[in-house]
Amino acid sequence: MPNIRDVAYLAGVSAGTVSNVLNRPSYVNPDTRRRVQSAIQALGFVPRQRSRQFRPGRVRNLGIALANLDNPFFVDVALGAESLAKELDVGIVISNSAYDPVREDQNLELLVQQRVQGIIISPVDEKSSQLQALRDRGVPMVFVDRVTADRDCWSVVVDDRRGGELGMEHLLDRGHTRIAFVGHPEQSSKVATRLLGARDAISKHSESPVSLEVLSVESWTVQGGKDAAEILVARSPELRPTAVFCSNDMMALGMLQTLDHSGIRVPEDIALVGYDDLEWAGIAMIPLTTVRQPRRLLGRTAVEMIMELLDDPNQRIKPRHVVLQPELVIRETT
Repeated sequence: MPNIRDVAYLAGVSAGTVSNVLNRPSYVNPDTRRRVQSAIQALGFVPRQRSRQFRPGRVRNLGIALANLDNPFFVDVALGAESLAKELDVGIVISNSAYDPVREDQNLELLVQQRVQGIIISPVDEKSSQLQALRDRGVPMVFVDRVTADRDCWSVVVDDRRGGELGMEHLLDRGHTRIAFVGHPEQSSKVATRLLGARDAISKHSESPVSLEVLSVESWTVQGGKDAAEILVARSPELRPTAVFCSNDMMALGMLQTLDHSGIRVPEDIALVGYDDLEWAGIAMIPLTTVRQPRRLLGRTAVEMIMELLDDPNQRIKPRHVVLQPELVIRETT
């Protein structure tokens, strides 16, 4: 008599996937489910009722480790992941690393202790020894947003170089030639990539020479934007840039508030572009022009990828690196 392993072999899946098709079919994607059902019919497999009973600990759960939930960007990524997980009837456990690599290591260990079947991570430190240790132990992982393109892993990111180019192209098209970029490229590869894209746009600009000043700040926060704005406010008008490209929306909103309180008009005196298109951007005191990242799609795509990994327990599929495209959203600050 054929057994569950025979069905798994014929369908090209694991025995666990066959068990899920029999007991929890909503856990399995439709194409895989059809393959298993076809194999069952071809072999005439009849599962014993006892083997179809629910076993504690077999419910599929995912862990999500996010760099910092103080940043609304990561909240939206989590919401996107949670929405698809709910559709698939998959549980999720979310942890917040608060930009602390030690806390991140502790959270990852806790997720493993809770026996999650896979981990989606937006890492504080993508070169962490803990991440390598989890990989060596065979824990399925998908990296989101904060990962370099040459890393040998499953990942989904947004094309930040193109995003930087989009924001700068828009300011150049508006006729600006004295521009400041706000961020900390020396501390963040993502900010450095956005700055690289901005420089790409300038290099293609064939009209008037363009001056680009980089204002480094300590954090990605609203306060970081306020600090950068104070530097500009202290200058005489002829020494200020006519446009500022902030490397995220929180800094742009902090800058917008400080400029307004100082009597500097946006966009008449200084035009402003952000990055992310957070919900707040469209309802700011002056609605913010920004580069939109598909934040919830990042989370949903990560769940799709981790489910694909879980259907391939022997990890026969080569790692995939998915790159999503940003989009310019023009509002009233430019």
